[in-house]
Amino acid sequence: MQDITYIGEPVSDSATFKLLPFEMQAFMLQHNGMVAFLGGLHIRGCCHEPAWHSLREAWQGENAFWRTYSSVKQSDLPFAQDAVGNQFLLRRGEVWWLDTETGEMENLGVDFVRFIRGVELYPNDALDLQAVSMFTNLGAVLQPGELLAVYPPNCIKAENENFNLTRMPVDVRLTSLANLYQQIRRLKPGQKIRLRKDY
Repeated sequence: MQDITYIGEPVSDSATFKLLPFEMQAFMLQHNGMVAFLGGLHIRGCCHEPAWHSLREAWQGENAFWRTYSSVKQSDLPFAQDAVGNQFLLRRGEVWWLDTETGEMENLGVDFVRFIRGVELYPNDALDLQAVSMFTNLGAVLQPGELLAVYPPNCIKAENENFNLTRMPVDVRLTSLANLYQQIRRLKPGQKIRLRKDY
C-alpha cells in the first residue's frame, strides 16, 4: 500500500481475531490494520485501543453500524472505511460498500483478498481519493484517527457547487453521518431541505 501514515500494533483483541475469516486473519498477522493513501483508506485492526482503529468497536460497539443503518446486518464486518467515512463491509465472503450518508449498499463483487489486491494495484479505481487529493493540494494533512467531512454532503444537490472539506476525529464524523442518515432516510428524491452544520 502507498502513503501509509499508521500501522496498528500487533493483534491484542484475540476474541475478535478468532471470529475473522482465515484470509483476514492472515492479513492482520502481517499488518493489524493501517491507514494508507494519506487517509484515503483505513483498514481497522484487532485491538482495544485506540478506539477509532478497533474492529470490535465498529462491529459490536455502542455505535456499531448495524445499530444505525437498516441496510447493515449484525453479521456484516465493517473492516475498513474511506477518507469521508463510507464503509467497506464483509458480508458472506463478499465486500460491500456502505454510503454512510444515505445508507445505500453496493456489492463490489470481490472477496477480501481481491479487494486488497485491487486497492494496491489500482487505488484510484478502487477508492475515491478525490477528497484526500484536494485536501493535500491545500497543504493540509489528514492525521490517523481523522476523517474528512464534506459540506454540503455528497448526496445533496446544492444550489452552490462549492463545498468545504474539514478534518475531524473519526467518532465525530461517523456520528455526524449517522445523524444525517437518520434525518434524510425517509425523504423523497428531489425534496428540498435546509442544511445546518452540526460540527
